[in-house]
Amino acid sequence: MKTILLISPYWQEEHRWMVSSVKMAELWQRLGYRVIVLCMGREDSHKSQVISHKYHVEKISETLEIHRVPDFFIPDPWNYGIAFGFSGAALRLAREMKPDIIVVNKVLFWSSISLLRLRLAGFKVLLLTDALVGITWWPRGTIGKICAAIYANTLGWLILKAATQVVFFHPQPENILKRLSISRKSIVIPTGIDPMRFLQSQVISHTSQCIVTYIGRLESVKGSDDFVEAALKVKKDKPELEVQVVGWYPSTSSGQVRHPLVLAHNHEVRFTGLRKDIPEILAASDIFVLPSYAEGLSNALMEAMSAGCACIASDVGGNRYLIENGVSGFLFPAGDREALASHIRRLVDDPIKRKQLGERARARIEQVFSWEKVGTMYDELFQSWNA
Repeated sequence: MKTILLISPYWQEEHRWMVSSVKMAELWQRLGYRVIVLCMGREDSHKSQVISHKYHVEKISETLEIHRVPDFFIPDPWNYGIAFGFSGAALRLAREMKPDIIVVNKVLFWSSISLLRLRLAGFKVLLLTDALVGITWWPRGTIGKICAAIYANTLGWLILKAATQVVFFHPQPENILKRLSISRKSIVIPTGIDPMRFLQSQVISHTSQCIVTYIGRLESVKGSDDFVEAALKVKKDKPELEVQVVGWYPSTSSGQVRHPLVLAHNHEVRFTGLRKDIPEILAASDIFVLPSYAEGLSNALMEAMSAGCACIASDVGGNRYLIENGVSGFLFPAGDREALASHIRRLVDDPIKRKQLGERARARIEQVFSWEKVGTMYDELFQSWNA
């Protein structure tokens, strides 16, 4: 059995999930690979073996093992972890495990710096990323944009140049790839999704209730504040609309809410917190909204499309790759609450259109983004990698 060393910012924690890494690891195991994951973060010591004072290992199965290096986490709006010694841990694992393929996921995070160390040591490294931070992906706020631009033109550019090959989850502008001198070594393979987990259960409702849902972390770049304001504007004259926000938000150790959006609107919006029953939540939702200011290839949006929801998303990043505007969903300019409210209002008023968009969204996932198709693309890539 061949082995993949997957280097990821995070794995699965309360508010630090790297969904693309989890999905890729599952898909690659289905293809017959053993996956060793190195990431930042902390794990319950009862589940893991401590390797020195820096390092925890959790064996999930015969084909999946998680190695964690503790980090210092800088919260929103940065959402950035720093783990000293991470690159050294990556090099040690590469030398000890002798993996057939080394993959670094994301060019944004501290963990991606390990790619430089591995390349200097003579290893081939495949870089996966859904966005070019400071070039095609921007945070909210002036300071964040300045920092992103500096990163993009220094360390980020070096990491892209050093990678043996780059896989983007959605297409990037060709002129940018040429400017970065990575056009010839770049390909597109979406993360994709297993649509069988999300049955197309949307039907024309015979009741007056309509549920509009946002799923994701309550972080500034995700635009959850825009969703709440736009949806509540519609709810003023459409009282049958139920507004729902699903995702992690900070609270005190005693359970007291700390997030200002929740504090301001918890009497008129259902804030569920972190949930694990996402297929059931989507099956009960009529409309799904993703209002991000910057986005890669959103797993939440793919799940909503797979579930047959009528989807509305900001016209950024991978959203415009997933949704054909007016055909399999609606796109709107990021930050335009009036446009978002208009789309929500139209879909509340038109259950036939909701059903039509949901059916076409599901069909698009099956035709382009299903794991059957994505798995074939990765299998071909890995075969050529070892040729």
